[in-house]
Amino acid sequence: MLTLCAAFASSRGVDFINQTGAGKGASMFLRRFAGPLLAKVKETTGIVGLDVVPNAREVLISLYSKTLKEIQAVPPDEGYRKAVESFTTHRLKVCQEEEDWEQIEKRIGCGQVEELIEEARDELTLIGKMIEWDPWGVPDDYECEVIENDAPVPKHVPLHKPPPLPAEFYMTLEELKATSNRPPPIAAKKDDEPSTISS
Repeated sequence: MLTLCAAFASSRGVDFINQTGAGKGASMFLRRFAGPLLAKVKETTGIVGLDVVPNAREVLISLYSKTLKEIQAVPPDEGYRKAVESFTTHRLKVCQEEEDWEQIEKRIGCGQVEELIEEARDELTLIGKMIEWDPWGVPDDYECEVIENDAPVPKHVPLHKPPPLPAEFYMTLEELKATSNRPPPIAAKKDDEPSTISS
């Protein structure tokens, strides 16, 4: 009887057991084991074309775990990898700690769980593209042409100079140079050619 009541429990299930005289033990049983059955069920996302994912937590855990595995192919000192690892680790931790989709949405604060699933799938696609494009791999013989244009500035363009960069910028830059594995770019200029920067 109790198992049947727990399986078909509604928000009034506890009241039903109390009214039938099943006692305090049955009431505690329902609260403890039928709680997940009484959890709020999402009927719609309210976004056209975005269907409800009933097992969103499990899907997110799987996607975030896969993301953390895939991002290992990106060099460890790249900002993209650091950013992806940081927010993905945080989101995975939230999903592992929370059972309820509403709490996951509230703690992450970046939309509905279905939107988070779409974002995670898009991030996995982007990781694959970034690995394919290899934007951090600059060939040793690469030269960047710098073109200096001495044309007059049109009158409608304001002539203002930006304020100087704060001292913290230069301190951070020096720290990055000291900890980076890359050699700094070398500027090379020949007398009869435009300025170039090579790395």
